[in-house]
Amino acid sequence: MKKISTLFWTFLKIGAFTFGGGVAMLPLIEQETTEKHKLIDKEELSDIVAISELTPGPIAVNSATFIGFRAAGALGSAAATLGVVLPSFVIILAVAFFLRHIMENRIVQYAFFGIRAGVLALIVKAVVSFWKRSEHNVFAFCVMAAAFAWAAILDWSVIALIALCGLAG
Repeated sequence: MKKISTLFWTFLKIGAFTFGGGVAMLPLIEQETTEKHKLIDKEELSDIVAISELTPGPIAVNSATFIGFRAAGALGSAAATLGVVLPSFVIILAVAFFLRHIMENRIVQYAFFGIRAGVLALIVKAVVSFWKRSEHNVFAFCVMAAAFAWAAILDWSVIALIALCGLAG
C-alpha cells in the first residue's frame, strides 16, 4: 500500500505542477519516478514513453498508467492514473465555471504568456534528455531527419509517422 500511495501522490504532484501536456511533464516524471522514488529505471522510462506515444490517449496518462502497473500492478496503475488526471479535472472544472471572466483579465493573459515560455523550456529539456539516451548512428539520424521533415515541413499525419518510425526501428 505504501508504494500505491507513493504513486498516487507522486503523479498528483506531477499533474498539478506541470503545464503544457505530456511532453512537458516528462522531465518531472523522469525525476520523480527514476531518481527520487526509484519506481523504474531510465531505460524502462524510455520504453514506457515510446509505448505511451503509440497507444491512444494523452502521453502523461498513458505513462502514469504503465509506470503504475510496472511498479505496483493494477492498483498502482489506477493510483498513478487517478493522481495524474485529478488536478487537470479540477482545474478544468474551475476554469470552465469562470472562463469568461478569467480570460478577460490582463494578469491572466500575461500569466499564460509566461506559462507558454516555461512549457517550451520543458519540451526542449525532454528532447535533450531523450536525445542523450538514444542511438547515435547514421540510421538513427536518417530516421530522425525524415521524421522531422514529415512532421514539421510536410505536415503529414503524425499517426502514420509514428507507425513508420516503429517499422523502421
